[in-house]
Formats: sequence, structure tokens, C-alpha cells
Amino acid sequence: MTEPDLSHIGPRDKAEILAQALPYIRKFHGKTMVIKYGGNAMTDPALQADFAEDVVLLKLVGINPVVVHGGGPQIETALNRLGKKGEFIQGMRVTDEETMEVVEWVLAGQVQQDIVGLINQAGGKAVGLTGRDGGLIRAQKLKMVDNKDPSREHDVGFVGDIVAIDPSVVKALQDDAFIPVISPIGFGEQNESYNINADVVAGKLATVLKAEKLVLLTNTPGVLDKAGNLLTDLTAREIDDLFADGTISGGMLPKIAGALDAAKSGVNSVHIIDGRVPHAMLLEILTEQAFGTMIRSH
Repeated sequence: MTEPDLSHIGPRDKAEILAQALPYIRKFHGKTMVIKYGGNAMTDPALQADFAEDVVLLKLVGINPVVVHGGGPQIETALNRLGKKGEFIQGMRVTDEETMEVVEWVLAGQVQQDIVGLINQAGGKAVGLTGRDGGLIRAQKLKMVDNKDPSREHDVGFVGDIVAIDPSVVKALQDDAFIPVISPIGFGEQNESYNINADVVAGKLATVLKAEKLVLLTNTPGVLDKAGNLLTDLTAREIDDLFADGTISGGMLPKIAGALDAAKSGVNSVHIIDGRVPHAMLLEILTEQAFGTMIRSH
């Protein structure tokens, strides 16, 4: 693990930094934090190392991080290698049987094990899980209604909708000082696999675990107003207004919809933060400074 160079910071400043973090450490001690890991933070080697260090530090100060990851770009690369062209309907990847196999070995194999390795290298004890492990995520086929014609339904294949989450395997690992790293793959009635949106999995998992926080790492500074300014602190009601007037649109829609659900279902706060900023997660959680948008449940 490469140590950051802090030689230019004097001992008094270092103590000051730690003292400022103390109230937050005390407040969140013993609480669960669900982190959706994606975007640049997941593909840039320096940011990957920062992320792993942040997760390990949170665990060491008594906070229980649970990591849920995506892997869109990695899936795309693997499909291209096989000569398969990705097809999307209303932003969802059409997932036939062969594509689902690729999704499974990319997410539950390559991507998940990379993250587990990074966290272990940074001094943590990470364990990889899919929705199958311990019956964690039961799913069914996603029914996708056409945006323009509600009487039409699109078949997107093995894309899943969560039926139920049984968090007992996650809780057992947490109690034993492990950091769970979860691939967003669920299983159905016939033991078939389903690919589920990672933001949705993170949101539902945060709700079921009664998490203190849900943190979504993105490639944006957070939620922006129409003039492009960062909105650092929003309530669930204010978010509803931003949906209504079209301020929140495009790729942010599903992310915020999941975040809003979690905030309305008992998760104390949801943070949408810029994963391109080194250690953005620690800065957002353990300092006064806002490095993204916080959505409060009340």
C-alpha cells in the first residue's frame, strides 16, 4: 500500500485533521454504510487504490462498509472480444443467455475479485458475494413497459427485478470483521441468473440493512441545478420537485430514483459523490466539506 506523502503537513495540522474527523467517527461508529462503486474510481489505478484505502479506514474506525459494484465498461469489453454487439432498450442492456454468462463471469469473476484484491492489499479482509450466496438476492424477470406506449412491453432477457433481499450472510461477515463486496446478480425461481442494476441493488440493500448512509460514486460532481451549480444538500421533497421540472434527467434519473427510495425508506442520508476526486468518500463522510450531493431522509 503506497502511503500518501504527508511530509508537508505539520504534526499540529495532522492532529487538527484527526480531531475534526472525531465527531463523525463517533457518530457513525458501529453503523453500516453501503457504497456503490463505479465510474472512474473503478477504472483509474490511483483512484482504485484510494478507494480501497478509504474502505479499510472506515472499517478500522468502526464503521461497517458494504461495497456493491457495477461493471458496464468491463462487460462491454468482454462482449466485444466475443464479437457480440451490445443492444440497449430504454437504457437497459438486452441480456440473452450468452450475454448473461459473460455478465456473470465478468462481474462475479474479474471485477469482483479485482476489488477484493485491492481491499485486501490495503490491509482489509474483503469477501466477494453474488446474490446467490446465502440466498442474498432473489430476483424475477424485469417487466419493461414502453416509455411512449404503456400497453407495450419490451423483452430485455435476463435483466432482473429484486423480489427479496436476505441480508443474513452480509451481517454474518460484518460481525466477523470482513468487508462484503457484492456483484449485482440475483437468482430466480428456477435458479436462473439475472443481471440487476447496481444502483438499485445498493439502494435496496441499504434499506434492508437499515444502513446509516448510502454512498453512490459517480463521474459527476453530484446533482446540479439548471445553471450547473452543485446542490450540496437536498431533502426528499426537493428532489421530487427537481424531477418534476426536468432538472434531473438522463443517466442521473435511475441513480437518483434509487437514492430517493432509500432515503424515503429509512436510510438516514444518501450521498452522490464525485468518484474522480481522490479520497472523495472520506472527505464527504468525515469532514464538513461537501464533495457531492447529500439527500436527507427528512
